[in-house]
Amino acid sequence: MASLPDAIASRSQFLNDAFQRRLAHWNRERLAPAMPTKDWADRLHLDHVMLRLEGAFLEELRAQVVDEAARVPTDPDGFIAWFEGLLKDGPGQGDALFPWIANEAERSDICWFLEQEAAGEAGFDDLVAMTQVKLPTSAKMELARNYWDEMGRGNVKGMHGPMLNGLVETLDLDPTIEKTCWESLALANAMTAMASSRRYAWHSVGALGVIELTAPGRSACTAEGLRRIGLSEKERRYFSLHAVLDVKHSEDWNREAIRPSVDEDPARATAMAEGALIRLRCGERCFDRYRSVLWN
Repeated sequence: MASLPDAIASRSQFLNDAFQRRLAHWNRERLAPAMPTKDWADRLHLDHVMLRLEGAFLEELRAQVVDEAARVPTDPDGFIAWFEGLLKDGPGQGDALFPWIANEAERSDICWFLEQEAAGEAGFDDLVAMTQVKLPTSAKMELARNYWDEMGRGNVKGMHGPMLNGLVETLDLDPTIEKTCWESLALANAMTAMASSRRYAWHSVGALGVIELTAPGRSACTAEGLRRIGLSEKERRYFSLHAVLDVKHSEDWNREAIRPSVDEDPARATAMAEGALIRLRCGERCFDRYRSVLWN
């Protein structure tokens, strides 16, 4: 009998290699800095087609979580309690993949895993920057502080993106869209869709917040795996930093971005719940796929 993630994918026109690679290539091209061209009108036509497909993809992901999200409390205390509970009870949490990476995975296994993760990385800094547009003051300020940390607080050597790129170079990885499983691409594509579309802005706040909440444990395991295969403290810094820093980020995000936003409009709680669950379920699909490859 097929697993639930496999059964869902088999009925979907979006959860497959072809669509997710198409969407990933479009995202890469449309978000890259560019110059005016004579065919800009043709480009707008393509963007219109892809935006409709992206919207349908995200609505399919919403349909998978909408019933659960509708049961989530919408008062600030109740919502924060539910949200923080995702660390223990959320989809994909406590997955056996990460203790295995920390304690047993061989160097080639860790390299394959990180190649998938790097190729599917949507860029947390850019997602935060897109999400914060026109948010209320408290949430906007918290996302600004988070972005500044991602930027190394003005120090190039402390920027998180180049830190990950340095690890990719150290391990001689070759992360490409063509070699990346659709589950990893779908996660990045879903995060980009929520952050870049204003109708999903509150979904993005929830999705980004749940990353901060759940990343430390996975990052600590990955950092330990990198230490075990011989990488230096500097070389594994991206993951060891997130294992610690994201704990505080999560506390601040919940207090300054989520709580006042829900207090101002309880409907935002439902949107944030959907976003958080979408992110966690996408991650769960990745972990299932990674184990199916690495443990065979």
